[in-house]
Amino acid sequence: MEQENDNNLDLKSRALKLNTTLDDRPREKAMKYGFSDLTPSELFAIIIGSGSPGENVVDLCQRLLNDHDNKIYKIARLDYNDLARMYRGVGEVKALQILAAIEIARRFQGEEFDDGFQITDANAAYRYLKTFMLDKNHEEMWMLVLDRAKHVKAKVMVSSGGTAATIGDEKIILRQAIVGLASSIILAHNHPSNNPRPSLQDDTLTQRVKRACDAVGIPLDDHIIVCRGDFYSYQAQGKL
Repeated sequence: MEQENDNNLDLKSRALKLNTTLDDRPREKAMKYGFSDLTPSELFAIIIGSGSPGENVVDLCQRLLNDHDNKIYKIARLDYNDLARMYRGVGEVKALQILAAIEIARRFQGEEFDDGFQITDANAAYRYLKTFMLDKNHEEMWMLVLDRAKHVKAKVMVSSGGTAATIGDEKIILRQAIVGLASSIILAHNHPSNNPRPSLQDDTLTQRVKRACDAVGIPLDDHIIVCRGDFYSYQAQGKL
């Protein structure tokens, strides 16, 4: 019996040592070849550092990716508590590290739009908006405050809702436009379903906001529905 216990301890020790060795490999690979040669699971492995007994960190991260169709944006939609609960070996700290790394990537992507980005058309507006409006599991409505040359002076969230809708209030939108001394504004909201087609409520809100803006001489340049890889522009569709 004592010999059997010693053997079990030896097997566990060897498994732990193997896991530790595998956990170190993404770091070694990055130092030798650079980050561009690493897979997404290896990049995540460097961020969270270690796996759990019986599963090395790379396998843990690959399982996380596999469960979300190998799409990082789907992981970004998770709450850190859910992420910690769903995966053994990922506690609150590691979950926060994963989501923080994704947020850093999002902000890095958005840096090209700093310092008064100029909105020349709906495509430019979408490029700007998607840096902070994508990958949400709920709808948000934002307003871009523009100057006369169509440079972005400010971006303002005007409402946040559920998975299927958010309620826009033209009085709040108009107040923010006036306070921001807007020459014109662009309204935008996201569809987590990634279906850019506007709803009847979207159409109704757009017309209410347009009438309110016209009344005070602040044009509504566009209302854009933001989705991953696609968008809907009321201006481009001739609905403004």
